[in-house]
Amino acid sequence: MRQKTFLVTLVFLLSACGGGSSPAQPSNNLSVETSVETPAPATPIAAPSISQMSFSAANNSGLVADMMLSKTETNADFTGRVLTNTPVTELVASYEFTGSSVTIDGVTQESGASVNDFTEIVVYTVANSEGTTESYSVDLTKFTGLPIIYLQTDNASPIDSKDEYVSGDVSIDGGRSFTDLPATEMKIRGRGNSTWFIHPKKPFQMKLEDKAEFLGMPKDKKWLFLAEYSDKTLLRNKITFEMGYLSNLDWTPQGRFAEVYINDRYNGTYNITQKVEESDNRVPLGDSGYLLELDQLERLDADDVYFDSVITDRFLINIKEPSLEFNSTEYTYIKGLLEDFETALYGPNYRSAIAGYAKYIDLDSFVDWYLINEINKNQDSKSWSSMFVNVMPGEKIKMGPLWDFDLSFGNVDYSDAQYRDGFWVKFHPWYERLFQDPAFVEKVKTRFAFFKQNEDFILDKIDAYGEQLQWAQQQNNDEWQTIGMAVWPNPVVFDTYQEEVDHLKSWYSDRMEWLEAAFAEL
Repeated sequence: MRQKTFLVTLVFLLSACGGGSSPAQPSNNLSVETSVETPAPATPIAAPSISQMSFSAANNSGLVADMMLSKTETNADFTGRVLTNTPVTELVASYEFTGSSVTIDGVTQESGASVNDFTEIVVYTVANSEGTTESYSVDLTKFTGLPIIYLQTDNASPIDSKDEYVSGDVSIDGGRSFTDLPATEMKIRGRGNSTWFIHPKKPFQMKLEDKAEFLGMPKDKKWLFLAEYSDKTLLRNKITFEMGYLSNLDWTPQGRFAEVYINDRYNGTYNITQKVEESDNRVPLGDSGYLLELDQLERLDADDVYFDSVITDRFLINIKEPSLEFNSTEYTYIKGLLEDFETALYGPNYRSAIAGYAKYIDLDSFVDWYLINEINKNQDSKSWSSMFVNVMPGEKIKMGPLWDFDLSFGNVDYSDAQYRDGFWVKFHPWYERLFQDPAFVEKVKTRFAFFKQNEDFILDKIDAYGEQLQWAQQQNNDEWQTIGMAVWPNPVVFDTYQEEVDHLKSWYSDRMEWLEAAFAEL
């Protein structure tokens, strides 16, 4: 009886344990619970980022105060400006970041310790442990953002003469836009007429020992530093040159804005330009051409060679180049050519294509030169100064190049050139006669339409250059204090630089509107 009970129990146990070759069958009488441990969720890796960027005075000896950069909202850019003219080639940045490493061009960086050159935009790349990266550009403006010219005269001698050069060296910190110029021998003197004698900020003419490229402009020796003291926008010459680039004139000077130091002292923002002179890269007259200027006796130098405008008897013609002797063969030729032109212009057959003025002058240059000067109503373009004419023997007389526009766009208080309405250059003796020819009038009207079509282009240029000078004009005004002050010969005074620029724009637009209506009635 016991044996039977043991066998039944053993069979039951084996069945319950799934023993035997047959697969285990589910049972309603027995259940087995299995417990599996679930791992905790992994902590997410934070995205790499730089939250702030600064330059501390403690880590940067050239800084007078800590500088926190601004971060743009729309992209990963940091911007800032070093307010003083201090080098940015060896600066130490401090920053807060999320990630495992920060690099520049693959070189590992350490906040508050790594030294870098910030002349150009610098890109920081931050990475996390998963290898995800994010890049941030650091755009640091040095001083005003303009190139910086250093003029060092021998023994720190003052530049106080228009006649005598002072020797020294010139060098350029080109910043981002221009090539640096190492110390180079030069000579420098004053220049200009009213701009030299009346204003405290002086214009200069610099002459290099050898021809060299200067601020990206073609190689040459002589360079002019226009102070633009009367023009608080600093833009009138620059904008007129832009009109010249659109025109049919053979050549218009190039110019670049720059900050200028004289013997280690800041002297303001200047417009550095090419000089109007004979040169392969300027007025290409070769060995036989002539550069003439319509002028006045009181403005001449003692060694100038000139002749009177024999027909009009209201101005003289100064032979700027080449250097001639009175009554030489070359002098007699050019004097005779201009007399022939004026004789034909004021003669009874002046409208004739064969016997009239058209035989002597290049009409395209005469029309474009007129329109540009009439549009900006340049004071000096009626008063016989800075009015250039050029001619090659055997060719027609050409007007140009353009020059001297600080007293344009209404920036004068002693003549009708102040006002947007009214013709001005049209009453110059030559043009007064030319406008009596209907054929010339039609050429002017047709060509004016071209300049009217480009009105928005010029307005955009004014805005662009005003933006370029946003910090320079502040620095220049800190030195010379012209904004909000009466400066000869400004007809109006505004309290801010932007108001000066806005006035220039509105004056120009109103002038174009008046001329469009006036030409339509001719």
